Amino acid sequence: MGCEYTKRYTEELKRDAIALVDSSGRTLTSVARELGIRSESLRGWYRRAKADRGEGAGPVS
Repeated sequence: MGCEYTKRYTEELKRDAIALVDSSGRTLTSVARELGIRSESLRGWYRRAKADRGEGAGPVS
């Protein structure tokens, strides 16, 4: 068996992580590190959430 493993996150965790980025004023990288998730994952969730809200995808750090 290979070591290909994709970690699945709950919708609740995704919502909470996005809300933390929005409310804390911290960077995505900082929030992701605190929550123990990959910053690339959080960045994708965040961009998708902004698009769903009809907001442009501005620069994200």
